[in-house]
Amino acid sequence: MTAVETVKSAQRVLAILELLTARAAQLTFTEIAGALGYPRSSLHSLLATLVQSGWAELDPVTRRYALGIRAWQAGNAYLRAVELADRAQPYMEQVRDALDETVQLAVRDGRHNVYVAKADGSQLLVLASAVGRRLAAHATGVGKVLLADLPEAERRALLSAQPLERYTGNTLTDLDRLEKELALIRQRGHSMDNEEYTLGVRCVAVPVRDHSGRVVAGLSVSVPTIRFDQARADQALALLTTASAGLSAALGWP
Repeated sequence: MTAVETVKSAQRVLAILELLTARAAQLTFTEIAGALGYPRSSLHSLLATLVQSGWAELDPVTRRYALGIRAWQAGNAYLRAVELADRAQPYMEQVRDALDETVQLAVRDGRHNVYVAKADGSQLLVLASAVGRRLAAHATGVGKVLLADLPEAERRALLSAQPLERYTGNTLTDLDRLEKELALIRQRGHSMDNEEYTLGVRCVAVPVRDHSGRVVAGLSVSVPTIRFDQARADQALALLTTASAGLSAALGWP
């Protein structure tokens, strides 16, 4: 399949999901075909894929299509991220005001961490970042905090699915070495990024837990190496730990 064909298929899948989202009632195959104008053979394959993956449902009696459980899960995950970001903002601003450095909140999405909130410092030299940015979790401090909480079998299956990409000479690309680092993170309760994603930038990160004790997010501060000495790292860790404790308590963790 060519790159053009792949993009075209993706656009058609998204159009089907948007149609099912916009219509209050379930739709028949004929109604979907009429609304979108796709070839019937192609539409059959796309709908079958959506049903098999859980993004759409086909009523076996009425033969009508509706959004599936995966769409519901995605919507709820989005709402949780928005709520989490709102709750986290005051705690992040406290750290930002004390350090005058940018503080970020991230959640895990597969092998990546996604930034869902940030509080910007006023420093001129800062790490370029944005809400919505996705980075490889194994190469960031906040990503390693999120990976460390996963069950070992799930984590190894996730990380061994494809090679771990190298970004700098410090990136951990060997799975066994990464597992040792994650074990250390679980033991000490925080993670460090020693220029593993970007040369000249170091990071400290801590986990945020929900009522069940599960790590649902990570709080981090990324600072240019030239002003990130040990005293600064210790200060950032202490502030992040306090903020994480407050936010975790707000989410129900005792």
